[in-house]
Amino acid sequence: MKFLDEAKVYIRSGDGGAGSVSFRREKFIEFGGPDGGDGGRGGDVWVEAVNGLNTLIDFRYQQHFKATIGMHGMGRNRAGAKGADVTLKVPVGTQIFEEDGETLICDITQEGQRFRLAPGGNGGFGNAYFKSSVNQAPDWANPGLPGEEKTLWLRLKLIADAGLVGLPNAGKSTFLAAVSRARPKIANYPFTTLHPNLGVATIDGQEFVLADIPGLIEGAHEGVGIGDRFLGHVERTRVLLHLVSAQEEKVGKAYKTVKHELEAYGNDIPDKPEIVALSQIDVVDEETLKKKTRELARACGRTPFQISAITGRGMTEVLRALRDVIVEANSGEADKPAKAPKVRHRDMQLSDDVGEDEDEDQQG
Repeated sequence: MKFLDEAKVYIRSGDGGAGSVSFRREKFIEFGGPDGGDGGRGGDVWVEAVNGLNTLIDFRYQQHFKATIGMHGMGRNRAGAKGADVTLKVPVGTQIFEEDGETLICDITQEGQRFRLAPGGNGGFGNAYFKSSVNQAPDWANPGLPGEEKTLWLRLKLIADAGLVGLPNAGKSTFLAAVSRARPKIANYPFTTLHPNLGVATIDGQEFVLADIPGLIEGAHEGVGIGDRFLGHVERTRVLLHLVSAQEEKVGKAYKTVKHELEAYGNDIPDKPEIVALSQIDVVDEETLKKKTRELARACGRTPFQISAITGRGMTEVLRALRDVIVEANSGEADKPAKAPKVRHRDMQLSDDVGEDEDEDQQG
């Protein structure tokens, strides 16, 4: 399956059905009167987060989503049926933006979470609605209101506990393959990783999710190399694991290069807790290792971990350090008082709450 983290879609909710103009005409019934029913409400367009998806590839093959119109009213006071809804099924972590690509509509962060993107138009009133003591035989009805149409951008930001950053060939994919069952492509050339990969690491019986993104190079924030478009996938992480290869001639400069790109990107990534590790230490001798460890420590301001995904050296220690930061961050979130989400009434819900707004008052 190809990885796609951005898609453009067109949506349109259903128009409301028109009200009916009808009069009761039956043999031997002296007083008939108006009996035109109301039109049905048009279908809504929803977005829902579902399990089992980790890419927006489905929206490459279908970009138009239209709900059906409401049925028109009929005689004998028969109201039209509501139009069928349309639901866009997306992975957890998808953000919905307006056509300008900047105005955020909603952020889907929980499985089963739903949000109404476009409500259907209300159905029109039939002529029976307008009957009154001074107008016993109204001969008009309302048309249904039109639905909404808009163009939206979908952007996926993977939800992971820890993110792997570093230069190309820093050993990020090898690290992910060593600590999880993920099998990313690994090769000895730059930009082997072309799209993010997820893996579940386990340490001391506790699990957490790791996200590996394509490597950053100098000028990535200006589009050099693959650029920084994949950095959005580590925005939601609790901690960053910054890997610097021991094969780099100047490990301090390699660290500062990636750090500068993270700061240029912004979006709170530079403020995240960071664990620095000198990777691929199995390819250098002990004297060179000590020298490069001291150089990296001066650059980052702390003693880095020394790890080798091939031999397993230092892997347990760095996984425990990641776990400790994640557990602390999660406990801190649990201690915060819950805030009521700011959403429009009945516009966002979980899938076990099937409010469909069928009881809303119709408008002419």
